[in-house]
Amino acid sequence: MKKTINMKKSLNITIALVAAFSLVSCFNDNKPNYQFMPNMYEPVGYETYGEYDIFENEQEAKLPAEGSIPRGWTPYEYDNTTEGLNLAKAELKNPLDITEDNISEGEALYTIYCAVCHGDKGDGQGILAEREKFLGIPSYADPGRTITMGGTYHVQMYGLNAMGSYASQTNEKERWQIAMHVMDLKAALNGEASLLETAGAKAADSTNMESSTEEGDKMNTEDAANTSENETN
Repeated sequence: MKKTINMKKSLNITIALVAAFSLVSCFNDNKPNYQFMPNMYEPVGYETYGEYDIFENEQEAKLPAEGSIPRGWTPYEYDNTTEGLNLAKAELKNPLDITEDNISEGEALYTIYCAVCHGDKGDGQGILAEREKFLGIPSYADPGRTITMGGTYHVQMYGLNAMGSYASQTNEKERWQIAMHVMDLKAALNGEASLLETAGAKAADSTNMESSTEEGDKMNTEDAANTSENETN
């Protein structure tokens, strides 16, 4: 009896497999398959600036929803004015860490977007200046120029004078990396320490200060313990 049941199961499985292979082998790639809910397969294509009565005002092209921003975009709160530039110079701070990777990436981006005018050294002697396509490009070390990290970022966002905006070519992180390299070029032209050297010195000072504070706290604790012991005696 048990053997008969097993044979029936095997037969049923075999029949099911044969049926499945038969259906697959008979499928014709040259003809469309059966469609259920064909609207899911055959959407209506609307022209970008076409007029269609299913849309408000029969206008297909719509402005983004109020308050929405593009993916990956960070709102920038400084205006494209002289006042906005001055505020950015004074207030805007670099959110990235001063690392070799960020500075190296900033140098590569600077070479792509900036060196053609400002020169590899930031002295205003880029290829376009050498070929006299643009004249009077200032050096980052020119007296009277107040160049800060925030101001450099702001100028990349909006452009300044003959320089156009680079907001569409670079993202937020890349603009800050470029700003780091600009500050390094300025420091090199003025014979000053680089960002990495300055950051390293600050880290060393902070470590020494923490060590001194810990040592002082330890001594104060020992003095307090000795004073308490003497009073007890």
